[in-house]
Amino acid sequence: MKNLAKNALSQLKRPDLLETRAYINGEWIDDANRLDVTDPGSDEKIAEVSHCDVIWVDRAVEAASTAFPAWRDLLPVQRGAILRKWAALTREHAQDLAVIMTAEQGKPLAESVGEIAYGANFIDWFAAEGERCYGETIPSHLPNSQLLTKLQPIGVTCAITPWNFPSAMITRKAAAALAAGCTMIVKPAPETPLSALALAKLAEEAGMPAGVFQVVLGDPITHSARLLQNPAVRAFSFTGSTEVGKILLKQSGDTVKKVSLELGGHAPFIVFEDAAIEEAVKGCIGAKFATSGQDCLGANRIYVQRAKYEEFVKAFGAATAQLRMGHGFEAGVDIGPMTRPSVAKKCHDHITNALEKGARLIVGSNVIQGNYVVPTVLADVTDEMAIAYEETFGPVAAILPFDTEEEVIQRANKTEYGLAAYVYTNDLRKALRLSDKLEYGMVALNTPKFTGAPIPFGGWKQSGLGREGSKHGLSEYMEIKYVCFGGL
Repeated sequence: MKNLAKNALSQLKRPDLLETRAYINGEWIDDANRLDVTDPGSDEKIAEVSHCDVIWVDRAVEAASTAFPAWRDLLPVQRGAILRKWAALTREHAQDLAVIMTAEQGKPLAESVGEIAYGANFIDWFAAEGERCYGETIPSHLPNSQLLTKLQPIGVTCAITPWNFPSAMITRKAAAALAAGCTMIVKPAPETPLSALALAKLAEEAGMPAGVFQVVLGDPITHSARLLQNPAVRAFSFTGSTEVGKILLKQSGDTVKKVSLELGGHAPFIVFEDAAIEEAVKGCIGAKFATSGQDCLGANRIYVQRAKYEEFVKAFGAATAQLRMGHGFEAGVDIGPMTRPSVAKKCHDHITNALEKGARLIVGSNVIQGNYVVPTVLADVTDEMAIAYEETFGPVAAILPFDTEEEVIQRANKTEYGLAAYVYTNDLRKALRLSDKLEYGMVALNTPKFTGAPIPFGGWKQSGLGREGSKHGLSEYMEIKYVCFGGL
């Protein structure tokens, strides 16, 4: 296992995509300070990247400000052509990009390949959506006047991106900003800078002008604060924990930036007694264990109506036991390592807490093996256990019984989070009632899959602000301008 990541990286068809320098104003910056990037599956160092001084943040903002007018003034179809070429290059080199991602993030290679395709779809979507950015005419309330609105790019933007989806979260944000006519600075997570730099390499190859798309590397705390305190940065987008999102929101307050936040989740997965249990189990496996459980959409609380509770527990436990844990480059692996040791520790703590308070261990273990967490199923979980109210962010499934529709709605909504919810039922009226009453930004009915470029991704309550994807994702980087023509 020890050399799997290094061996895979040594076989890249495009070795130059394994870039280690920051990308600022069209130049590759090799700072003397370096930061190690490790393979979470072996804790082996796989690269050293530039660890830039904070002065480079200021230079990136200055470059983005300088590049903005020319990029804004391009026709939308001209910006779209560059974005489409970027998407095409991303697809052309998908295997290399996936290898880089698995090496630094740890997810199984097949999932990395899927993420590259998913991310490229956002680039193409926004390339087209930028050409459909319509204003409106307004019936005038004033004599001899015509009223209209137009949408215009907000200016310099920045994105602070996470380690669990190190490619797609960049393309989902950057493609929207760039298609709108904005410039963007990306600050990737320190665990996964290589995916961001590979995307920057392909953006440069696609013809992206200097200063339009930049990747800044360095200390996440000081660099993020510097970006958010700079008044030249007009908007920022962040994907990550609710705790960090609150800090960034406060830091952006003094300059009143436009904010897009995609924060933590604690998704309920509700199975009613009329659901097809086999389909519910299959769907729940997908909703719980994607990205090795390190997903804000992950099913954290699995509520099963009491009449089918034991049947579901038995079937779900058996299905979970079939999942294979291992290094992301091993064939047939379903569950890779946790990208951060702190995630593995939290999984251990949640399992231990639940068992001490009376939960039943169906499969798995609370013994953590380095960064690896055995896929674990806990039954008879109660609302007082930590796993029932804290986001686990790992391959640990908590199953809770319920009796009535009203009860499960109340319990599902009793959280500060409101990102996604899942419902399995064959009763259409019940499904529609739940879709209305669940306090979540996204509700999936009888399916674990619902994300993609056309949909407005985002949450309610403390799970975020704004939307990504769809036409609404473009508006996060635009301002409405109202124009009144008088004296006609």
